[in-house]
Amino acid sequence: MHKLESRSDIIRGFSPAWFITTMGTGIVGTLLYNFPYHSRELQYLSWGISLINLVLFITCCVLFLWRLAKHRDFYSILIHPQQSMLLGAIPMGLCTLIVSLVSTLKPYNLSWMPPLALTFWCIDVVLSLLSFIVIPFLVTTHQKHALDTVNASLLLPAVPTIVAATGGAIVASVHDGSVATTIVTISYMLWAMGMGVAMLLTIVYLVRLVIHKLPPKEAIATVFIPLGPFGQASYGIQLLGVQAARLFPTELPQIANLGQILQSIGFFVGLLIWSLATWWFAHAVYAMIYTRVQGRIPFHLGWWALIFPISTFAASTNSLWNMTGYTFFGAVASLVIVGVALLWLSIVVVTICYAWTGELFKAASVVRLELQTPEPEDCDSEGPEECLE
Repeated sequence: MHKLESRSDIIRGFSPAWFITTMGTGIVGTLLYNFPYHSRELQYLSWGISLINLVLFITCCVLFLWRLAKHRDFYSILIHPQQSMLLGAIPMGLCTLIVSLVSTLKPYNLSWMPPLALTFWCIDVVLSLLSFIVIPFLVTTHQKHALDTVNASLLLPAVPTIVAATGGAIVASVHDGSVATTIVTISYMLWAMGMGVAMLLTIVYLVRLVIHKLPPKEAIATVFIPLGPFGQASYGIQLLGVQAARLFPTELPQIANLGQILQSIGFFVGLLIWSLATWWFAHAVYAMIYTRVQGRIPFHLGWWALIFPISTFAASTNSLWNMTGYTFFGAVASLVIVGVALLWLSIVVVTICYAWTGELFKAASVVRLELQTPEPEDCDSEGPEECLE
């Protein structure tokens, strides 16, 4: 921590952005567990990554709560135009733990696992709805935003509901009867809310790219963020369709063939959204390569924005493989999973190195990504770096 003036700066510089690491770590573990071509070794590896993610999530919660208790700045975070967006990473990180819990323990038929997963999922839904409702309200009332400085993190408050909907489909798979039907119904509602708002915000971000071009190299990794709601929505609607086909014929017999219809719609809509996600994936890769050609891209926590969106695309592709059996989807899913796992490993190593020196806990590493536009009078006699700070 030689780059910090004091070890106590670790707490002061611990922002909600650190929860993005739990999102990426958790979903990589799940992808390896559900790899298209099953391997016992990969399952053991996924268990290990899931345990690491559990420790990481608990550590992040402790440090973040420590910061809030010590500095009492939660309101400042809420009205901050960048850090407030990252609060949505907390329920998404929690959802990766719920999915890992269900996926890992489901084969063992443990009686305590379904109610535990349901309890955590209910907590996740509450946190997701708070992010979905409160943060957009603050964006339109308390925060200052400009089109030329907007980046894709504006979508983050809407994504947790889509992630919670996908988690609900997985939690419902270990329940039966009215409980599972209620979970699936609520998950459909969460999916619709999150996907609708995410699509609207994606349009705003796309307009920003057309008019003001790519974001600065410090924030270029955020171009992958829109891939997250697309990939997760495709994955979630497919899983919800499977659970609807399992539950609704007996639980809702008054609506004829509802389960089979929803499963067919889930596959078809999932395929369409996956196609859109494929375009955005290609665009984001091109933007990353184009920016790298222009010069070196500095490392910061924003690099973790690569992991979760690409992983949701891989999960959606893997789900299409499971539903259709087409070799194309299986091959693409395998390639993307291997690629994102290697990317995750490299980012983990670099993150540990930068965190060890204290670089990632410095306030400047967060300020660079602010959406806020500096006031003109503050920049009359200062250079660009001073304006940012």
